[in-house]
Amino acid sequence: MPNDVAEAAGESFRKLVELIARLRAPGGCPWDREQTHQSLKPMLLEEAYEVVEAIDDGDDDELTGELGDLLLQVVFHSDIATEEKRFDVGEVIERVTAKMIRRHPHVFAGDKAETATDVLRSWEAIKAAELAEKGKPPAEGSMLDSISSSLPAAMETYQMTTKVSRVGFDWPDADSVVKKVYDEMTELEEARSRDEISHREIVDELGDVMFVLVNVARHLGVDPESALKSSNRKFRRRFRFIEDRLRERGSHPAASTIEEMDQLWADAKKEEKARRQATNEA
Repeated sequence: MPNDVAEAAGESFRKLVELIARLRAPGGCPWDREQTHQSLKPMLLEEAYEVVEAIDDGDDDELTGELGDLLLQVVFHSDIATEEKRFDVGEVIERVTAKMIRRHPHVFAGDKAETATDVLRSWEAIKAAELAEKGKPPAEGSMLDSISSSLPAAMETYQMTTKVSRVGFDWPDADSVVKKVYDEMTELEEARSRDEISHREIVDELGDVMFVLVNVARHLGVDPESALKSSNRKFRRRFRFIEDRLRERGSHPAASTIEEMDQLWADAKKEEKARRQATNEA
């Protein structure tokens, strides 16, 4: 079965590569021909986030389409590089394939790795060796250099602390991180209570709170970005409930009171709870 899937995928992938080349060739699509790595960056990010949203929604049909859109971006960027004689999509595939084989010696080279933690520790050692081969010994760089500072802040925190945890730099357990949250909240409150407090100090203390909260999520095995996205969806849903109920009364949020909206918010929560119970009992 895996070979059948690979063979069918290979043919489909060839068609996609040829399609993008045709669109960007003379006589192709004017819009596609004008695109560059820079102009496509926003779309690349948008497609990645739409994949995440489809995963969170548990919608396989949507996920299939969004993964295709993300793959399109890979082929598009590779075609631009091919035209400029820098590299092609074949080199992209060969490089990632070689990297995966190199970083899985427990599968392809007879090494042993009993747990996922063993695998991750091995990865760090392998990546350090790769840097050394490129003339970049660890002493001249940082483990964190490979983590892009352009990532969304919560994702950057998650990636950095996950990476350093593989070499033992971490809180021992989730309880320790939760305690750190309270410590940081205390520091934030102390900063707020001082007679003279700069905006910079508030930003620093609040940033520390948020940094530690991301690590609470990491220790609980939760993706912080997905958790916050879930809360955002919940907020949208409940506020829409408020708007709908006010509209039924011939009103709207700007003409309402906070007490009325708080009550409707509570009603939205009750309705959601009743719906969940009905679903569980069905």
